[in-house]
Amino acid sequence: MKLDRKEILKALEAISIAGEGKNMVESGAVTNVITFGDEVVVDLVLHTPAMHIKKRAEDDIRKLIQETFSPEVKVKVNTKVETPEKANEIKGKAIPGIKNIIAVASGKGGVGKSTVTANLAVTLAKMGFKVGILDADIYGPSMPIMFDVETEKPLSIEINGKSKMKPVESFEIKILSIGFFTAPSQAVIWRGPMASKALNQMIFDAHWGELDFMLIDLPPGTGDIHLSIMQSLPITGAVVVSTPQAVALADAKKGVSMFLSDAINVPVLGIIENMAYFTPEELPNNKYYIFGKEGAKNLALDLQVPFLGEVPIVQSIREAGDYGRPAALQTGSVIETIFEQITRNVVQETVARNENLPATEAIKITTMAGCSAVNKK
Repeated sequence: MKLDRKEILKALEAISIAGEGKNMVESGAVTNVITFGDEVVVDLVLHTPAMHIKKRAEDDIRKLIQETFSPEVKVKVNTKVETPEKANEIKGKAIPGIKNIIAVASGKGGVGKSTVTANLAVTLAKMGFKVGILDADIYGPSMPIMFDVETEKPLSIEINGKSKMKPVESFEIKILSIGFFTAPSQAVIWRGPMASKALNQMIFDAHWGELDFMLIDLPPGTGDIHLSIMQSLPITGAVVVSTPQAVALADAKKGVSMFLSDAINVPVLGIIENMAYFTPEELPNNKYYIFGKEGAKNLALDLQVPFLGEVPIVQSIREAGDYGRPAALQTGSVIETIFEQITRNVVQETVARNENLPATEAIKITTMAGCSAVNKK
């Protein structure tokens, strides 16, 4: 039988390569097709080194040609992997309408990072700013509870002909969290790439509108989610939360180090010391330093980053968070005053950062350390 090159190319338009969207002819993955009697040679160029994508593409080509023309056709696929020079560049797209994106992080879990985020948000809103929260703690989302919106679901609205998620609003804060899409008792059992994809949808498939501040409640540690966020967004700066305890400070130091590393290079706006001391309600002048004294303050001095303030252990903070009304909303309370000062410091550092430093650029991955499969030449 005579095989026609144009017919083969036309047939190959039915195959798309995972992650590229376009079919393999339109995308330029098929660079050449040669026929010799009953033999077809297809030259294929891929832009990803993933073995499963390479094998799937080759199998799809063989199967399609043999099913379309004849099972007797001998198909040879010459695959070349070409990784573009900028394939490892993290693109950091800005979201129109959002002026400042603040990542709230902690090296260690359980230091009150989500509580601090919620109280910063409502204090910013009381100051007249437009505020949103992205709950990026995929495996332990807290914001739906802290803002009493556990049963709420984001609505779908049409913006410029495209369907977008409308963030849930509570106390004038726009909120998106994976907690809105899962049952309260349901565990999120996802690998890093799936979690990152969900985050990107909440970032870019949402209609945030005009915001002065977006606060991102990051999970503890320095892992996939952190990289994914900094790949996706140009972060204005980071706020690190820690208790004064030595084990928490050790991890907070790593968190600061991550943001300041050459590969990431996100300005650290400062450190907040949470659970700094305990004052009993009946003894308002007494301070008990349960987790140590001024540990985070001293860490800030050592690392030469601003110290934003300290938050005491107060029963009302816990109660307010559990009831879904952040404690900083309590007019005339000690906690309101404390968070007003801390929030003013955050705003001041943000203004100084914007005046004195260039906008955060796209982050580039400059090392393959930690990867199990490194392409060795």
